[in-house]
Amino acid sequence: QVRLVESGGGLAQTGDSLRLSCAASGRTSDIYATGWFRQTPGQEREFLTAITWSGDETRSTGSVKGRFAISKDNAKDTVYLQMNNLRPDDTAVYFCAAKNSFALTSSPTSYHYWGQGTQVTVSS
Repeated sequence: QVRLVESGGGLAQTGDSLRLSCAASGRTSDIYATGWFRQTPGQEREFLTAITWSGDETRSTGSVKGRFAISKDNAKDTVYLQMNNLRPDDTAVYFCAAKNSFALTSSPTSYHYWGQGTQVTVSS
């Protein structure tokens, strides 16, 4: 079993930066990749970006390219989401997820483990 714990969410203003963290524990040797998603009420969970557990490959969606960046600290088994130039429409609950199967996929159903989520609220 893999446990994921997100942190770093909170209140921000337009143009601010936040860094989210996702600490993995348990059977981390099972992880192939981790990803970040976000969700607003009534909407489907949206894929943002993913990184292989080795850290050698990433994938991002067009909506956050150039503003959000994923990275990994191998020594700490922690994945980060650096969010820059935040906008009010970035307001959402942000989730970290991990998968144990091959390929950096964007579908939430392909991820096997999920964190509890962290709220990010951006005011104008």
